[in-house]
Amino acid sequence: MFWVLFLRVACVAAAVSCARLCLAASVAADHPERPVDAARPALAPQDYELSLYETAFLAGGPVRVADLALVSMHRRRRLLLAHTGWATVVDPRGQDDVERSVLGAIGPAGQSPVAAIRTATTTADAVRAVADRLVSAGLAVPDAVRAPLASAVRSVRAATLLVLALAAASLLLPGQEQAAGRGLVAAWFALPLGLSLGCLAIARFEIHPYTGWASPAGRRVLDALASGHCAGERAFLTAVARLGVRAVDDPHLRAALAARRGH
Repeated sequence: MFWVLFLRVACVAAAVSCARLCLAASVAADHPERPVDAARPALAPQDYELSLYETAFLAGGPVRVADLALVSMHRRRRLLLAHTGWATVVDPRGQDDVERSVLGAIGPAGQSPVAAIRTATTTADAVRAVADRLVSAGLAVPDAVRAPLASAVRSVRAATLLVLALAAASLLLPGQEQAAGRGLVAAWFALPLGLSLGCLAIARFEIHPYTGWASPAGRRVLDALASGHCAGERAFLTAVARLGVRAVDDPHLRAALAARRGH
């Protein structure tokens, strides 16, 4: 009967993670800045003209904004991004607040690992200002809503995997060779598994829109942008803002942006 201990652990993990998700959803529903469409006038995508930084934030958050700035500065020969993962300043004059944040992250030495620049830029005041503008417009999900919900969803997913692992271990324990014994164990583990899977299914439709960076209205604006027409450098930078590093076709630049640390 050792499998009963595994069952208790599985039930506790499923119940606690689902309760955490419900609590996070309840807190988010009471948040004064929650991005609920019914609480705002209908948003027409054509009424908004997103900047490249705003597009990047809605599509990928602060990290995407930092990557966009790095790519833009590299292509305008203001920075040199090496495939080894290091950035070198070519022109120390930033053209906007985000670029100045990138240069400030590099420091007076004029060289720094791309990973360190990205980390410092994501927490800069310039990037927070982009986020604040989008939240005020109802296009981005406030961090006070998004972060707890995303964390709670991840905990339910982890609990689901734990339940499956404990169920598999219980079925492989000695003494479970008979079909009746295996069926009993599987039936009991189906309870916490059903709870966690059901919670994830509900979260997929009710909570998932608020675990990303863009609110439902923000995603409509991004969809409208994807169907728009632009050419040249603007089209390339828009693709980087929307898709991230995978929109970069230069293998050396992709290697520089993918580097986790300098060499």
